[in-house]
This record gives sequence, C-alpha cells and structure tokens, in this order.
Amino acid sequence: MRLVKCWFCSSTIYPGHGIQFVRNDAKIFRFCRSKCHKNFKMKRNPRKVKWTKAYRAAHGKDMTQDKTFEFEKKRNRPERYDRNVTEDTLKAIKKIDKIRSTREAEHINKRLKPNKQKIFKSAITELDQHISLIKAPGSQQQDSEKMKVLVSSNKSVQNEAMEE
Repeated sequence: MRLVKCWFCSSTIYPGHGIQFVRNDAKIFRFCRSKCHKNFKMKRNPRKVKWTKAYRAAHGKDMTQDKTFEFEKKRNRPERYDRNVTEDTLKAIKKIDKIRSTREAEHINKRLKPNKQKIFKSAITELDQHISLIKAPGSQQQDSEKMKVLVSSNKSVQNEAMEE
C-alpha cells in the first residue's frame, strides 16, 4: 500500500483517493481533495494559505526541525526480515511517538506563553478600569472618606492628663 503526500497541503493520500494532475512536461501533482486541486488551479501559493502545512511550518506554528522526523523518512534499500529487529523497531516506534508528543506539547506551550501574559495584563487593566462593577457602592464611598492622618509620637500634656 503506497501512501503519497498531497502536493498542496502535504496531507497523506490513501490508495483510491484524491486527484492526479499531469502537466505537459510529465510532472505529476497529487491532491488529497478538490479543495487542494482548485487552489492549485487558482495558482495559490501553499505557503500563503493558512490551513496548509507549508504555511504552519513557515510561520513557526508546527515543529519542523526535530530529530524524531528522521525516523519517518522513506528508505528505498530492502532489508532482510529478522524477527528480533522487527520487535526492537516496534518498541522504538512507541518510544519515539511518546518523545514527539511531549516535544509538540512543549512547542505549543512555548508558542502560547507570550499570549497568556498579554491576556493577564489586559485582564488586570480591565479590572482597574471597571472596579465599580465588582465593589459595592457603599464601600467605594468609605474608601474616599478615609484619609491618612499623621499621629505624632510626642505625647502632649493634655493627652497625659486624659490618660490619668
């Protein structure tokens, strides 16, 4: 079973699916769905269309440079079947998938971190601006009436007489 990638969006195309376009110079373009084919015919650049993998890679939305992607590369050299090697390969695939998923999660958190700080700051400023919606009206009046009064540390003669 041969799985190929869509020329426009880079998603996988399974056998019996998709559209094939052969140009006059015998170059073959494979598309996963009519949406990709139509965009190709409209001469759109996949790096400028936001839903394509090329756009996401170009704008830092997805991980593009990672060692775990090297394991997915196609190898055209035939290998002799060995049961032990196959078992080790399957175990390694599971470990690599786990490593990739954790790295993707870290990448997403790293991308979202600056936006979280921006949202936090905007929330604080909105609270400062609309504090009247949160505090009761009576408490705001009391805050304005309260004033700081300086108390001197020197005791006067009148205060001493009052204390006795």
